[in-house]
Amino acid sequence: MRILRYLKILFVFFFILTISIISVVLFNLDYDMYDLEADRKYYGNNLWEIDTDSLSRELVSLMTFEEKIDQMYGEKLYKSVPKFFGSYIFKEKFPHIYVGRNDRLNIPPWVLSDGPRGARVLDKNISAVTTFPVAMARAASWNTSLEYQVHDVISKEMRANKTNYAATPCINLLRHPGWGRAQETYGEDPWLLGEFGVAAVKGIEKNNVMACPKHFALNSIENSRWVIDVSIDERALREVYLPHFKKVIQKGKPASIMSAYNKVRGTYSGSNRELLTDILRNDWGFDGFVSTDWMYGIYDGIEAINAGLNVEMPWQDEYSYDIIEEGINEGIIKIEQIDNLVYNSLRTRLKYAFSYDSIEYNQKLILKSDHIELARIAAEESMVLIKNEKILPFEIMDKMRVGVFGNLADLNNTGDMGSSNSSSPYVITPYQGIKNYFKNTDTEVIYDDGNNLEQTVKIAENLDQIIIVVGYTFKDEGEYIMSRGQMLKSAEAKELVGVEGIGGDRENLELSIKDYELITEISKVNDNVVVVYVGGSAINMNKWVDKIPAILFSWYSGMEGGNALAKILYGDVNPSGKLPFTIAKNDKDYPYFNPFTDTITYEYYHGYTLFEKYNKEIAYHFGHGLSYSNFLIDNFRIIDSNTEKIVFSTDIKNNSKIKGKEVLQLYVGFENSKINRPLKLLRDFKKLELEPGEKKTVFLSVDIKDLSYYNDEMNRWEVEDINHNFYVGNSSDDKKLIKIEKDLKSI
Repeated sequence: MRILRYLKILFVFFFILTISIISVVLFNLDYDMYDLEADRKYYGNNLWEIDTDSLSRELVSLMTFEEKIDQMYGEKLYKSVPKFFGSYIFKEKFPHIYVGRNDRLNIPPWVLSDGPRGARVLDKNISAVTTFPVAMARAASWNTSLEYQVHDVISKEMRANKTNYAATPCINLLRHPGWGRAQETYGEDPWLLGEFGVAAVKGIEKNNVMACPKHFALNSIENSRWVIDVSIDERALREVYLPHFKKVIQKGKPASIMSAYNKVRGTYSGSNRELLTDILRNDWGFDGFVSTDWMYGIYDGIEAINAGLNVEMPWQDEYSYDIIEEGINEGIIKIEQIDNLVYNSLRTRLKYAFSYDSIEYNQKLILKSDHIELARIAAEESMVLIKNEKILPFEIMDKMRVGVFGNLADLNNTGDMGSSNSSSPYVITPYQGIKNYFKNTDTEVIYDDGNNLEQTVKIAENLDQIIIVVGYTFKDEGEYIMSRGQMLKSAEAKELVGVEGIGGDRENLELSIKDYELITEISKVNDNVVVVYVGGSAINMNKWVDKIPAILFSWYSGMEGGNALAKILYGDVNPSGKLPFTIAKNDKDYPYFNPFTDTITYEYYHGYTLFEKYNKEIAYHFGHGLSYSNFLIDNFRIIDSNTEKIVFSTDIKNNSKIKGKEVLQLYVGFENSKINRPLKLLRDFKKLELEPGEKKTVFLSVDIKDLSYYNDEMNRWEVEDINHNFYVGNSSDDKKLIKIEKDLKSI
């Protein structure tokens, strides 16, 4: 029965695709953009005064069975497929996808957009939006206030594009740097993930856009995401892979959350009652709605309903009329469950749809000058100076000759081309940024792609300064996108693992041979060289790190990245980024990773907790990042403590003649633990700017509850009755941390 239904879906798929192509080609079909204000007017002027809970219950009671199911599915195939292929293929735009629209009952839809680095869905009259650095880059800023501002802009431009639902932020944990979608998240540390996730959600929802953190849960492998079954013990689940989701849910209060593709302990996430009901709703108190990811989000509609899934996104069609009706008739599910799932999502959606708008959201908001400026600032703050042997900032001299080398040096390369893609009006490449910087001067800026290595080396011999740009593109990492032919081939996700496509997980952490040779050969003939790395995660630099005096991580830095890079290289901006992950000395020391496996175990230790616990050699520590300034940190002390919180203060001074920003990081040590725990964990951080010679006193704190561990035998969180160590510094490197010991009994 199910096979026949899949064949039916496949036939409809091809049929609608054909119709879409014919319609677009012959009639220049253009899909109307739904005006979100249209149905608002039906309910009166003061929408924010309406009791959306009561209204939602009334609306559910008035719905037919089919109308209820329509609220649970993100557009049927016959609606979404023509728009998708017509708009995306021929107009190079992602179409508006409406969920829950009901004209009879005047229910406005929620309209989907992605947006990790800029609004994805485009109004027919809007050609581009502000494109920011990728999420991993912004995590490297360690500036949650900046992240809030970025998402405030993104959500403004979403509303201007007539969308009100953002499938972002991604807060999955970076377990291994080879993960293809690492660029979409905020790094390896649950605390950092949670803080940035909260900032993102609050920024999005400031403009009455519904945020949807994703992917819940344990989605840290890309290529096999549709089939992989993750085994995990309860402590690792609760302490490592879920706390950031919990924080985002309880402090950010998002409207929605997106389930992952993968299985957790044998059950697909979208049909996993332990995740969606026991933990998410019962333990954490989540009162929004849960949606699936696109395609292959669930495989059993009845199981998903019993798990508590509110909405299935296209195109698997498990929430079909016949499947749900059959389940009700057989007594496997009840109509009351359907009513509750619809009510739960409807009341959330109406609350946002009817909320007061403080500004008018129109096309004038797109690409405002302050939005573009923020994109540049985000790029500046995100770049991490990994190594600097007194070469940066570059000296500016008369009649200089500057070389910018590498295939990526003049490539529009803003990152993943999947769901996190964003259409920008332009991209300032590294070469363009440096060329712009020296506009109207006597400095000559030379670009060479490095394809003819012998020629490139000859050019390099006579240059004053050289910038080599290396790394990756969307073809090398990112969301795994199989060929369109493979996408249409089968409704069975397992057949799509490992087929031809772009993006996906990296199988090694080395640069390409071409990049390595470019670095090696140029370093032999010129000492004044900086390597700029473009990518979304860690790389192995062992082969060439000693050949180069300076290394800068610029990430995928958005539309203004080249301008930001030039300002940092020449000292107009002091670098302040910090690594949101650990870079191992030996790649084998990372947790086990196989992009094509269908089973895996997620361990308790990863990242800096793994390297510290088992004394693994680290190339660059979590939180590492250099500055042109020199900061002195001292006088670390406890100034207040009670049964709920410990408050610390520390002094920091800029011991240089250059204004700069530093990130103070507070860690809690569990070296005295009687159970198996990390040596230390991040528990607070603060980024601040200091003028030359300026000294500030900074306050940091840790809640007592955040010292706890999960007792899996008693199924509860507990704080150990031990002496805890507290550390402050500018990275996780023990050699650079100041330590305080505190006996909690004294509180």
